[in-house]
Amino acid sequence: MDNSKIKRYTVTAALPYTNGPVHIGHLAGVYLPADTYVRFLRSNKRDVKFVCGSDENGVPITLKAKKEGITPQQVVDKYHKIIGDSFQEFGISFDIYHRTSSLTHHQTASGFFESLYNKGVFTEEITEQYYDEKAQQFLADRYITGTCPRCGFEHAYGDQCENCGSTLNATDLINPKSTLSGEPPVRKETKNWFLPLDKYEDKLRAYIESHKEWKPNVYGQCQSWLNAGLQPRAMTRDLDWGVEVPLKDAAGKVLYVWFDAPIGYISATKEFFNYAKLDVWNPKAEKYYINQNTVEKGNWEEYWKDDSTKLVHFIGKDNIVFHCIIFPAMLMAHGEYILADNVPANEFLNLEGQKISTSKNWAVWLNEYLLEFPDKQDVLRYVLTATAPETKDNDFTWKDFQARNNNELVAVLGNFINRVVVLTHKYFEGKVPMIMEIKPEDQAVIDELAQYPAKISASIENYRFREALMEVMNVARLGNKYLADMEPWKVIKTDEDRVRTILNISLQIVSSLEILIEPFLPFTADKLMKMLNYGGHLWAHAGQLNLLPRGHQLNQPVLLFEKIEDEQVQFQIDKLTKSKDENSLANAVAAPAKENINFDDFSAVDIRVATIIAAEKVEKTKKLLKLTLDTGLDTRTVVSGIAEHYKPEEIIGQQVSLLVNLAPREIKGILSQGMILMSENSDGKLTFVAPVDKHNNGSVIK
Repeated sequence: MDNSKIKRYTVTAALPYTNGPVHIGHLAGVYLPADTYVRFLRSNKRDVKFVCGSDENGVPITLKAKKEGITPQQVVDKYHKIIGDSFQEFGISFDIYHRTSSLTHHQTASGFFESLYNKGVFTEEITEQYYDEKAQQFLADRYITGTCPRCGFEHAYGDQCENCGSTLNATDLINPKSTLSGEPPVRKETKNWFLPLDKYEDKLRAYIESHKEWKPNVYGQCQSWLNAGLQPRAMTRDLDWGVEVPLKDAAGKVLYVWFDAPIGYISATKEFFNYAKLDVWNPKAEKYYINQNTVEKGNWEEYWKDDSTKLVHFIGKDNIVFHCIIFPAMLMAHGEYILADNVPANEFLNLEGQKISTSKNWAVWLNEYLLEFPDKQDVLRYVLTATAPETKDNDFTWKDFQARNNNELVAVLGNFINRVVVLTHKYFEGKVPMIMEIKPEDQAVIDELAQYPAKISASIENYRFREALMEVMNVARLGNKYLADMEPWKVIKTDEDRVRTILNISLQIVSSLEILIEPFLPFTADKLMKMLNYGGHLWAHAGQLNLLPRGHQLNQPVLLFEKIEDEQVQFQIDKLTKSKDENSLANAVAAPAKENINFDDFSAVDIRVATIIAAEKVEKTKKLLKLTLDTGLDTRTVVSGIAEHYKPEEIIGQQVSLLVNLAPREIKGILSQGMILMSENSDGKLTFVAPVDKHNNGSVIK
C-alpha cells in the first residue's frame, strides 16, 4: 500500500486462547513484533489502533474446564486476567485487550453471521459428524484425536496435527478416538451452515497474488491452499459454549471459533470507541485493559471500512490459513470491509532444542518470568527479538539468554550509556558541554549516526525486526568505538575543550539511542529518558546533533542492565528438566504383562534382602559391575549391568533384593551367583528394588 495514501493503521495481534498463560513462543511469534511495529508508528505520529483480546470460545476452553473441574466461564475469567496482567506488565501496548465473551463481541459476531445469511452466502448441509455415544454429544475437532494421515503422528487433533502443522478435518484421522470417553466415535447426521470458499477462490487468488511482497512462508502457504482447491467449510458447530447461531432452527449450535475469533478484532475496536464516547472512566477500562493514553473519540468504521486504512495482522504460522483465506473470504462476502495489507506471520520458536508444548509444560511462561526476573522485561524483549523466528523456526536457550544480556545489553548498550553520563558528571557537573570544534573523525561519526534512523525505519516497515534491532545495537557500537578511540579520560589532562566536543557528540548518540530503542526496549528507554532529564523526542528527531542543548542538566547515572548469573540460568534449566522428567513418567507406557505362571512356579523363586559390601567395574565393559554381597546366608559375587547408572563407590552399603536361587553362570570370566532386582523407568533409568526400612540380610521377600 502506498504510504502516501495511508491515513491510519489498524494493527491486530492473534487472540490467545484463555486456556492457559502466554509463553515465549507466543511473544516471539506475535506480540513482540506487533508491539514493536505499533510503538514505531506512534513515535512517527501515525494514527494507529492496536487491538487484541482473549479468545474465550471454542473447544480448548471447554477441554480446560473439564480438566480442572470448573466451568468454562471460570476458566476464561481466570486466564483473561493472568494474560492481560502479564501483557500489561511486559509492556505490550494494546489500545484495548478485549474479550470474546463480551456482549459487544457476541452482538458483532451474530450480526456479521446474520448479514451473510441474509445475503444467501451460506449453504445448509446435512453431514455426518463424529458423535460420542457414551458422552451423548457431537464432538468438535479438538475432542477427537488420532493418527495424522500425513506424518503418522499418533496424537493429532481433529483440526490440526501439532507435529507436522498440517490442517486437518476430523474425518481425515486414522483410528480416531473421543477425548471425552476414549471410545471410537460414530458418525451421526447433523445440519450446519457452510461458507462456500470455493466460490471465492478466484477473488482470493487475485488478492493473494497482489501481495507478492508478503513473507515467502505466508505467500507460499496461501498458494498451496489455493492450488489444492478450496472446499466449503462449516461455520457452525454442535457445542454449548460460544456465540450462539442466531437462527431459529440452530438450537444447540454456536459459531465456529474461526468464524467468530477474527471478528473479535472488529468488536474490540468497537468497544474501544464506545468507551471513548462515555467521556468518563468506567470499570471497562480495567476489564479490557484500555490504554488511557490513547483514548479518543472517533468512528470505529474508519479503521475497518476505509480504503485509506492499512490493516496488518500479526500471527503465528499456524494461523495463516484462517487470516489469509477464511477471514478474507468472510470480509469479501460481507462486502463492506477492507482486507489486510500484510500478514507478517512468524515461524515457531523452540525451547532448548525441543518444540514448546503447553500440555507438557515445556515452556517459559510469561507470568512466571515476570516474577522470577523482576524489572527485566526488556532483557526478554531483546533476546526474543534478536532470535525471532521470522523466516524459519528458531531456538531459545537460557545460556543464550544469559550471553546476550551480559555480552550485548550490559557490555555494549549499557556500558556506552553509563560511561558517557558518568564522564559528563565527572568533568562538567552533569551539564551537557558545548561543541567547540568538529574534527574529521567527529564528522564521520556524526554522518554515520544520521544514516541509522532511515535504515532502521526501512527494516521495521518491512517487518524485519531482528535486522532493525541489530542496527540499533550498531548505533551503540558506533558510540562505544568513538569513545574508545577518542579516549576523553586521557585527553582531559591536556585539552578540556576537546573533551567537551567528544562528550557532546557522545551524548547526542545516547539521546538518539533513547528514541531508537523505545519500540524494542520501552522500559529501558523510559529509564534513559529520566537519566537524560528530558521529555523524549519523536522518531524524526533521531540522528540529529541538537537533541540535548548546551548546558542541559543530566540526572545521576543508573545502571540500565545487570549481569545475569549462572545460578539464575541453572534454576531455569532445572525447572525444564523437572518438567521433562515428570512428562516422561506421566506418559510412560507399561510393558505388557508376561504369560501367567502357576503358584508352584512362583513358590520356587527365592528372593532375599542382601547388602552390597564391595563393588568394582568389570574391565573392558561399559555396563557391568562386579558386586560382593552379604546375603545373610553367605558372601557371594554377582555381576550386574548397572555401571551406566551407578558408580561403584556410591552403592557400598546399599540394600537390594537378590534372587539367590538363580543358577550360577559365568559372565566375562566371573562366576555370577544370583540376580539383583532393578526397576527400569520409561527413560531407561535403573533403580534398586529395595526395602524402605533396613532389614536383616537374608530376610525373605514374599
